[in-house]
Amino acid sequence: MVISKNKIAIKADNDSVAVALLSGGIDSPVAIHLMQSKINIIAVHFHQLPLTDEKEIIKVKELAKKLGLKRLYLVPFAEVLKLLVDKCFHNNFFILSKILMFQIAEVILKSEKKSYDNSFLITGENLAQVSSQTLSNMQTITSLVNTEILRPLLIFDKQEIISVAKSIGTYEVSKGPEVCGLLGPKSPKTSSEVKKINDQLKLLDFDSLLEKSLNRAEILNC
Repeated sequence: MVISKNKIAIKADNDSVAVALLSGGIDSPVAIHLMQSKINIIAVHFHQLPLTDEKEIIKVKELAKKLGLKRLYLVPFAEVLKLLVDKCFHNNFFILSKILMFQIAEVILKSEKKSYDNSFLITGENLAQVSSQTLSNMQTITSLVNTEILRPLLIFDKQEIISVAKSIGTYEVSKGPEVCGLLGPKSPKTSSEVKKINDQLKLLDFDSLLEKSLNRAEILNC
């Protein structure tokens, strides 16, 4: 895969599927849009009910509709985030939460890929951002996820992303405050080491939480 600011070069492939992380923000809908003509996409949103209200879900459903997505998983994630706050170093919160999202997405991908030859994950991560989206932290996250992660917005600047969002009609839905950092630290780590982050992950009884979250997930055929 070749990534540049103006073009993503990847052969269109009906035998490939990807699970894309869809937040209510500006970036992830644009990332999905850029890949839709190249790969079959299923979206997953990790919501924070009851810490947030239904507006979060309404927003994501509207984005999925505008993008023309065929399937959307709505996965409860508040208990997982609370566990991270309780058990792990708080400044690693965004790194750890992104890894756990990807690990749940991998389980979804495994259940969805039966009729496809190749499978990927897609995210709206962008190097111009901070927190989990620094080069160091993205390298750590990638090292602790088994599936190849496609990052179509990796070297876009924010104005380029906003311009695409406006052109596809998602900007007005996406703009405004996000709730993804509701439990996050004021000063998140901008660099990390794979071993130290993996040691933090081992503190969690994640298998039971993963199963619980997936059992409670809502699956929408849009």
